[in-house]
Amino acid sequence: MVARARNYEQEAMAKNIIGNAVKNRPQDDPSYRARAYDLVQRIPAGRVMSYGLVAKVLGIGYDARAIGNIMYATPDDERHIPWHRVMNAQGGCSTAGLTTPPDLQQRLLEAEGIVFNDSGRCEIDQYLWTPPEYDATQNRTDQSSLFE
Repeated sequence: MVARARNYEQEAMAKNIIGNAVKNRPQDDPSYRARAYDLVQRIPAGRVMSYGLVAKVLGIGYDARAIGNIMYATPDDERHIPWHRVMNAQGGCSTAGLTTPPDLQQRLLEAEGIVFNDSGRCEIDQYLWTPPEYDATQNRTDQSSLFE
């Protein structure tokens, strides 16, 4: 009886949490992940973007953490999205423990010519890619997007 009451209570809490969720968030739009994947597919071999730069290029509704989550959930399909070309702003891989082998991202990038030091970091500025139509050096505060 106690277990049944506890399950009922948990279900009620879950419904309340879901019911109170913010509606119409950018993440709810079906194109939210697709836009990120479309951009990442454009990164040439031997070049990288940081999670934060991807978010900045995509605009409002994206942040570095969201991009990390999107890259973690990259589908293994015919598009062959190069998730490994997105790394942290310090030039390191943030996938240890999430991939097998743990250094898979670094191995894939090294195969494309990116050089890492003994600490597992690359000189990110040397390999950074920015879409030609986006001027990353411009101080943009309006968070507009290339896709609007």
